Parts: sequence; C-alpha cells; structure tokens
Amino acid sequence: MIVLKTRNDLEKMRRSGLLVHQILRALEGMVKEGVSTRDLEDAAQRMMGEAGARPAFKGYYVEAAKAKYPYVLCTSVNDEIVHGMPSRRRVLKPGDIVKIDTGLELEGYYGDAAVTVAVGDVDGEVRRLMQVTREALELAIQQARPGKRLVDVCGTVQRHVEGNGFSVVRDYVGHGIGTQLHEEPQIPNYLDPKAENPRLKPGMVLAIEPMVNAGGPEARVLQDRWTAVTKDGSFSAHFEHCVAVTENGPWVLTRP
Repeated sequence: MIVLKTRNDLEKMRRSGLLVHQILRALEGMVKEGVSTRDLEDAAQRMMGEAGARPAFKGYYVEAAKAKYPYVLCTSVNDEIVHGMPSRRRVLKPGDIVKIDTGLELEGYYGDAAVTVAVGDVDGEVRRLMQVTREALELAIQQARPGKRLVDVCGTVQRHVEGNGFSVVRDYVGHGIGTQLHEEPQIPNYLDPKAENPRLKPGMVLAIEPMVNAGGPEARVLQDRWTAVTKDGSFSAHFEHCVAVTENGPWVLTRP
C-alpha cells in the first residue's frame, strides 16, 4: 500500500532529509587520498548522534543476507555498486570513486540519499559516468508530478543512461519512504513490464536512486553477503534523493 503524506508529514521528512544532506556534504569534504571508509563511518555516526537522529541502516535486517546490516553508511568503491561495508583496510586512493549512501530517522520519519565522490583526478570516462548518473536522477525528479505514472520516472532514467552508452543495474531499485525506510512502491531504474505502475499523487514520496554501470548491468554479491559489485569489474555510480510529489511539482527533501 502506498501511503500519502500530509503537509505536516512532509515537513518532518524535510527535517530528516536536510540532516542527511548536511551529513553527506560533510563526508564529501572528507574524501581524499589516505582516508579510510571507516573514517567516513565514524564521522557519520558521530554527526547523527549529535543531532539526536537514529541511523536507518545500522541494525536493518535484510533477508537476502540473513543478517542485520552493521554500519550507518554504505561505502561502495569503484566496481562496488551498493552495500559496501566501511573498513579501516579500505583506504581511498587517487582515481577511486566512492559511493556514500546513508539514511536516518528523526521524529519518526526517514531520510535517505546517496552521492558518488571522486578521489582526486579520475579517468574522463569515469567522470562522464558520474555526470550521466547525476543527470538521470535530475531528469527523473522532474517526472515526479501529479498525473504522471511511475514508468515516467523509471523510463526517464533508462533512456538517459542507455542513450549515453552506460547500463542500468536491474537487481537493486529505489523505493517509497516515510515512517518506514522502505515503503511501496518499488522504483526500478528501467521499464519493467511486471512492476507496479501507479499514477503519481500529491503526498507520495519517492527515493529515486539510479545505479549505473560503465559496463554491463549484471551484478553479483561478494562472500561478505552484502557488497554488490559489477559482474564485469566495471565502475559503477549511484546518486539518490527523496522526492515528494506535490501540487506545485517535485519537492526534493534531501537538499536545500
């Protein structure tokens, strides 16, 4: 069931979303050669605690892994698509890209967002991968309007990504969000004829998150049961925002 949010609900989600934004901006500023992904984790955990927020990811049970996720961040480097786990051993170096994905709960409402950050100078094609992924998200956000359908969001991502020679990950999708981290509907980044296709209505909140590979779309999960990587070893990029559908158009809750 898709839960429509009231204006009061959206104001609370806005506060959660802005805190996610502030934390991600601070973490982006930390990304440089020699920093470990665990350094990012420690900083995020500290900032959430200081703000009185509860981490959304830490302790979240995932059936596929048969376990609760142990960190507040997912930090996925290079060919890692999503769910990379922070580690002191994973030290960033020039040419890397790191996807930082996090969520939190504040006053009973969730925020969730992700960015991809380059470490120093990166290959031109990798930078283009990041740019196309970011553009796909922005184009999809513009489709989050009353009267549109979910396929308008999904198809916009797929057309832009594939039109630029990259591929969309099929195994992981966006989602609704509100008083739960994951709500209906699921939001593929491609046209799935088997997926739900509701008409968008004011009060719907969508976590739109293109995950885009430089090579093929296939993914596999490492032995840690969490980290999803590209099957062909190509780099992957990921950006995410929470977007409310309103009468006045899309309202991105996870940025100023």
